[in-house]
Amino acid sequence: MTSSEFSSSSSSSSSSPSDRRIGALLRHLTAATDSDNLSSVYASPTSGVSGGSVFAHLVQAPEDPILGVTVAYNKDPSPVKLNLGVGAYRTEEGKPLVLNVVRKAEQQLINDRTRIKEYLPIVGLVEFNKLSAKLILGADSPAIRENRVTTVECLSGTGSLRVGGEFLAKHYHQKTIYITQPTWGNHPKIFTLAGLTVKTYRYYDPSTRGLNFQGLIEDLGAATPGSIVLLHACAHNPTGVDPTIQQWEQIRQLMRSKGLMPFFDSAYQGFASGSLDTDAKPIRMFVADGGECLVAQSYAKNMGLYGERVGALSIVCKSSDVAGKVESQLKLVIRPMYSSPPIHGASIVAVILRDRNLFNEWTLELKAMADRIISMRKQLFEALRARGTPGDWSHIIKQIGMFTFTGLNPAQVSYMTKEYHIYMTSDGRISMAGLSSKTVPHLADAIHAVATKAV
Repeated sequence: MTSSEFSSSSSSSSSSPSDRRIGALLRHLTAATDSDNLSSVYASPTSGVSGGSVFAHLVQAPEDPILGVTVAYNKDPSPVKLNLGVGAYRTEEGKPLVLNVVRKAEQQLINDRTRIKEYLPIVGLVEFNKLSAKLILGADSPAIRENRVTTVECLSGTGSLRVGGEFLAKHYHQKTIYITQPTWGNHPKIFTLAGLTVKTYRYYDPSTRGLNFQGLIEDLGAATPGSIVLLHACAHNPTGVDPTIQQWEQIRQLMRSKGLMPFFDSAYQGFASGSLDTDAKPIRMFVADGGECLVAQSYAKNMGLYGERVGALSIVCKSSDVAGKVESQLKLVIRPMYSSPPIHGASIVAVILRDRNLFNEWTLELKAMADRIISMRKQLFEALRARGTPGDWSHIIKQIGMFTFTGLNPAQVSYMTKEYHIYMTSDGRISMAGLSSKTVPHLADAIHAVATKAV
């Protein structure tokens, strides 16, 4: 049947509405050229491939090294299995936690019948942006007072880093970013795909399980002037090793003298020490000198909003005029990436940050989470000491934040997984938030076993 015949038959009184719609579509498609026929309309986009998929050449990608730990854990039927790979807080009972203050904020949002679900602006929820900048830079920050800060809502910390990376790749004169060795596994991927060249600087000293400050200073001193430097604001991931305030000051002086651009990743504000101001101090030191910097924020850990994907990118500029131009260019980065950010998570944060009572309640819950993690560190250290485990394990209580870099090697990690059903990343990083008073002895037994065996 030709298209004209189909059109004629479909116009009969007995034809169905769907037949008439198809007929109209065919008349439209054949209007441009009489040579088209039905076979061209129904041609398969893979018709050039003989019976196979155009994606058949793909190889199976490996599991993400961090998320893959949970995949393996979920498949293990053992009743004593323990997941220390996940970067999420757990209660003493090993359960995920939704903060009470978050539930209260959500209830307020639900009760507000005037709320709508329209798209946010490209930069996100304006109130959220202003409150986020104040939280990380300080309410009395001169940069905020002088309107030298532009803040955009992003998809948690990862999205904030990616947007910042693409902005720098497009508009900053240096295309190299230095990241710590080691660092969070996603950092090099984020910045490489953003268009930057990734290099590393020394940070962790395996022999002391602490900071290699001399190496850090030497590497940043040798960096190309103007390069971008990624700095973990607090609770370094994966090592849990942070510079002292005095060391931060030396880092600041060196970076400013060489014109290096600071890009802070702040994933744990308040979650490390239990104090929002203490954990933001390194960032505020850089802002106080009047120089420019970028700050990526995440509310995944400190508000437990992991799945809401709530974050912000703030860029501190030299003037309000420059800040306005920066925001205009950030919009051009965001628009084709995800158009505009989600509204719900940012609204939760805004409700908590603007309400004094809710804010105070949040700080108490935040400190309780931080204190529990600190308690787990102490309990694990004491358990290892009680067992007479060989080696110096004091780094467990010296490190800070969610993670501890145990110093265990891949073979030891593999043995602990096989024999004790304890799951962690192969570099020996464990999430202290995944421990409880009940599971500390099991972990201590496993560490003691590998420390006393030729593994």
